[in-house]
Amino acid sequence: MRRRLLAVLTVLMGVAALLLCVPLADAYARGRTEHLLLHRRSEAVRFADLADRVRTEADRAELSAEISRYAQLYGAGVVVVDTQGATVARAGSGDAPVASSAVSDARRRALTGRSTDLLPVIRPWGPETAVLAEPVGRDERVSGAVLMTVRTDAARRDVTVRWALIAVAAVAAFAAAALVAAGISRWLMRPVLDLDRAVEGLTAGSLGARAASDTGPPELRRLRRHFNTMAEAVTASIGRQRDFVADASHQLRNPLATLVLQLENVEPHLAPGPGRTEHSRALDEAERLEELLDGLLALARVESGTAEPDEQDVARAVRERVDAWAPVFRDAGLELTIACPPAGLAARALPDAAGRILDALLDNAVKFVPRGGRVSVCAARGTDGDAVVRVSDDGPGVPEDQLDLLVRRFARAPEHQNIRGSGLGLAIADEIARAGGGRLHVAGNAPHGLTVEFRLRPP
Repeated sequence: MRRRLLAVLTVLMGVAALLLCVPLADAYARGRTEHLLLHRRSEAVRFADLADRVRTEADRAELSAEISRYAQLYGAGVVVVDTQGATVARAGSGDAPVASSAVSDARRRALTGRSTDLLPVIRPWGPETAVLAEPVGRDERVSGAVLMTVRTDAARRDVTVRWALIAVAAVAAFAAAALVAAGISRWLMRPVLDLDRAVEGLTAGSLGARAASDTGPPELRRLRRHFNTMAEAVTASIGRQRDFVADASHQLRNPLATLVLQLENVEPHLAPGPGRTEHSRALDEAERLEELLDGLLALARVESGTAEPDEQDVARAVRERVDAWAPVFRDAGLELTIACPPAGLAARALPDAAGRILDALLDNAVKFVPRGGRVSVCAARGTDGDAVVRVSDDGPGVPEDQLDLLVRRFARAPEHQNIRGSGLGLAIADEIARAGGGRLHVAGNAPHGLTVEFRLRPP
């Protein structure tokens, strides 16, 4: 956004500079053209007066001498004609353009008693010459015209120099304005970027993230204060919620453990029959409730975010956890293999994140994959540098519309309600992955089964 704001300001300043310097440069060119016209027209008026007084050959010679000196001094061409267009006197380089349309128009105006009052605007690229005419005599006594073809070298040089100065000044002003715009955009965007970082931190689970920048407009400073107040309130609310879950889970574990122990002690005194069956069901439910409380405690510890991410050997964690779970899978009649042996695979995550997540995924697989099934683990480096660990099975799988539910707390498919478990395993694994900047993804496995993949950031 800062770049877009700076680009908009730069474009606006560039347009403003053009709108200022272009009219200024054009005004100077027109003024220099007017100056040339007035200066040369005064000479043309003087020659017209001399031509109007020509009566004898001596007067004609005097006129020729004057225009010759002028033509030699300024490199101009001067032609004096009568009302029929016949040349009375001529000097300088005026021969060539006499037949041009500009000369013809100027001569026609002069013979009707009108002086040249406008020249083409002189710019660095031209025109190289300018033509002006002055009538000889006045009103009904017009007896001829003085035509002057003057070079515009000096005027074009002056215009070029002045335009160059205007361009340099415009560039300098634009550069200064661009620096000011950069400072303004930085001043405006610093609190916005700080808020963005704080929001990103809160989204990632860092409840201590706050907006620290106290610069920028008053509206953004107020927004920062309101955001920090909101973040404090949200953090306090989440903290109270987690404390309640942790305290309640901890306080319930002791009476629940006592209840399980009492149920186990009562079992030998029950006679065979319906009572023993109901007792077994009650004991199973009590043990399931104990697992649920253990999961809630584990989830509360993960969400508290007290541990800092560090570098860990994912390859070793995968090998150790697969070796540890191999006997459990054999007893369940399942085959557990490492499809792609990891080597030199490291990541940055919460302490033992790879092992804890893999425990949850393997525990989930051993519960839901029927006997005779196969579970494979693959660990490799992703294209983006992440450490990728994938657990795939050939079990019954989950309908596609229920895949997103698997990482939610207490979520269980309807057909799996009677299988032991709390429904928190994948939710805890997902929380561990996200707490370290990673992510967990659940997808189907062709032709049937489930694939759970988690990614951890590179060190």
